[in-house]
Amino acid sequence: MFQRVFGKPKPDHSPVATLDKLNETLEMLEKKENVLSRKVAAEVEKAKEFSSAKNKKAAIQCLKRKKLIEQQIEVLGNFQLRIHDQMILLEGAKATTETVDALRTGAAAMKAMHKATNIDDVDKTMDEINEQTDNMKQIQDALSAPIGASADFDEDELEAELEELEGAELEEQLLQPATTAPAAPSAPIHVPAGRRPAGPIPQRNKAEEDELAALQAEMAL
Repeated sequence: MFQRVFGKPKPDHSPVATLDKLNETLEMLEKKENVLSRKVAAEVEKAKEFSSAKNKKAAIQCLKRKKLIEQQIEVLGNFQLRIHDQMILLEGAKATTETVDALRTGAAAMKAMHKATNIDDVDKTMDEINEQTDNMKQIQDALSAPIGASADFDEDELEAELEELEGAELEEQLLQPATTAPAAPSAPIHVPAGRRPAGPIPQRNKAEEDELAALQAEMAL
C-alpha cells in the first residue's frame, strides 16, 4: 500500500550499502552450497545401498543426480568468486573516492587560505608593522631626551671634567710616601726581683701586668 502511494524507494548505491548487499548475497550462496554438498553426500550413500542390494540401475541414477548437484555447486562457486572480485573492486574504488575527496577538501582549504592571505595583504601588514615600530622608537627617544636644566649641560665639558678628576686622583696616589714595614717586636726584658728600671715604664694593659707579676714571683722563689 505504501509503495503504491509513495512509490518504490530509490535503491541505495552508496559503497557501504552495496558492500552490505554483496555480503548478504555471498552468505546466501554459501548456505546453498552447503545444502547441495549434503545432498551429494546423501546420493553417494544411496548409491552404496543400491549397489549392496544389487540394484545397479538405481545406484547409477543416484550417481547421475550427484553429478548434477556437483555442477550446481560449481556454478555457485563461480558466483561466489564473482562476488568476491566485485567486493575487492568496490573496496578499492571506495578507498580511491575517499582519497580524492580528502585531496579535494585539502585543495579547497588551501585555496581559501591563499585567498584570505594574498601577497598584497602581507605587504600591507608588514608596512603597518614597520610604521608602528618607527613610531614607538620615536616615542622612546622623546621620553629618554633630557629636559629642564639637565638639557643645557655640555656632554663634552662633563667628560673633560671627569678626566681632570681622574688625573688628579692618580697624581695624589703617586705623591703619597711609601709605607714602611712594621718594626719587629722587641724581645721581653728580664727584670730581677726588687729592681725597677730608672726610666719611665710604659703603660701596659692589665693582662700584660698580671703576666709580668706572675713571672717575677716565680723567679723570687
